[in-house]
Amino acid sequence: MSLDKILSISGKPGLYELKAQTRSGFLAESLIDGKKISVGLRHNISMLSEIAIYTYGEEVPLQDIFEAIAKKENGNSTSVSHKASKNDLLNYFSQILPEYDEERVYPSDVKKVIQWYNMLNEKSLLTTEAEATEEE
Repeated sequence: MSLDKILSISGKPGLYELKAQTRSGFLAESLIDGKKISVGLRHNISMLSEIAIYTYGEEVPLQDIFEAIAKKENGNSTSVSHKASKNDLLNYFSQILPEYDEERVYPSDVKKVIQWYNMLNEKSLLTTEAEATEEE
């Protein structure tokens, strides 16, 4: 599965998979517990496929970050927890993306990326761009 159907909803824990659209919003299923919820359009929603990380050059899509983490960790969960100290998180992230913009990427952003990667990896929802192209 690509990141096109994976959502982050502000105020709600974890990630959600887009299931169907309704008149007033859409139906999403939690990747944490599998519960389905109806989400109105007033919620702040981000599709993971549209999220990018700032670097000193151009922005790097989240899919590329996930692929770099998977390559470093050989497809396993991250060696650092999302609950690790600020310095540990930033040191780990600098190994993944050395050119990230330290002024615009906060420890909370790194924490989310690591948490999301581990959640998607646990559910076997991570695919490389090559695999995603083959599916289409």
